[in-house]
Amino acid sequence: MNHLIIQVEALVATVTLNRPDVRNAFNQEVIAEMTQAFVELSLRDDVRCVVLAANGPAFCAGADLNWMRSMADYTYDQNQDDAGRLATMIQAVYECPKPVIARIQGDVYAGGTGLVAACDIAVSVDTAGYCLSEVKLGLIPATISPYVIRAMGVRAAHRYFLTAERFDAAEALRIGFVHEVVTAEALDAKVAELVKALVNVGPEAVKLCKKLVQDVAGQAITPELTQMTVQSIADVRVSPEGREGVQSFLQKRKPNWLPSKPA
Repeated sequence: MNHLIIQVEALVATVTLNRPDVRNAFNQEVIAEMTQAFVELSLRDDVRCVVLAANGPAFCAGADLNWMRSMADYTYDQNQDDAGRLATMIQAVYECPKPVIARIQGDVYAGGTGLVAACDIAVSVDTAGYCLSEVKLGLIPATISPYVIRAMGVRAAHRYFLTAERFDAAEALRIGFVHEVVTAEALDAKVAELVKALVNVGPEAVKLCKKLVQDVAGQAITPELTQMTVQSIADVRVSPEGREGVQSFLQKRKPNWLPSKPA
C-alpha cells in the first residue's frame, strides 16, 4: 500500500490514510487501496474491529485536486466508471462485517464525509470542521448521499447539502453525524474504550447486529420485516456462539470468544 498504513494487533486493524501533504484527499490509487484493504480485512479471522484513522491535520478533504483536474476532460462513460469506483470504496467500508470506528483527528470535507458516514461509530476531536462543499463547484454529493443522509438525517442533509456551510464538531454531534466529541488529548482513549467494548462481545453477534441495523433502518414495520427479525433471533439462539453466550451467562463464566489477554 502506497497511501495507507495498515496495522493489525490484538484483534484490531487500524487503517490510516497517509497523504497528509494533500489533507488525505483521495484519488484513483487511494480508492483502489481502500477498497482492497476493507475487502481483505473483512475476511480475516484475527480482526474483530477496524479503526479508520488519518495522519496530519485533516482527516480527509475529499477528492484530490490533481485527480479533479484529470476528470475535467472525462467523457460521460469515464465519469460513470470513476464514480462507480468511489461508490465501491464507500460500500466496502459500510458493508465490512467488522465494526468500523472513524477516528477523526481533523477536518472532514466533501467525499471525506462519505467515509465517516460509512463507519459504524464516529469519534471526533472538538476542533474538526465538516463541510459538504460539492455545490460550491456546481456538483452534488450523489455517490456518498445514501450514507451521509442515513448518518445525519434528512433535515440536516437538506441544509448542509444545499448551503455547503461549514459546521463544527458540536453541530456534527447535535445532528447525529458523529457519536462523540472529545479533545485531541482524549481522542485515543475514547477510541480505545470503544475498541475494547467491540472486541469483547460476540464477534458473530456483532456482525449480525451490524447487518440488522442496515436491513431494518428506515423500513416500514410490515409482517415480512417482523418475520425476518423473528427468524434472525431464532437463528442466533441455536448458533454455536448464541448457545455459548447463554450457557456462559447461566454458568457465571466468561464466554469462549473473549481474547486470552483482555483488550
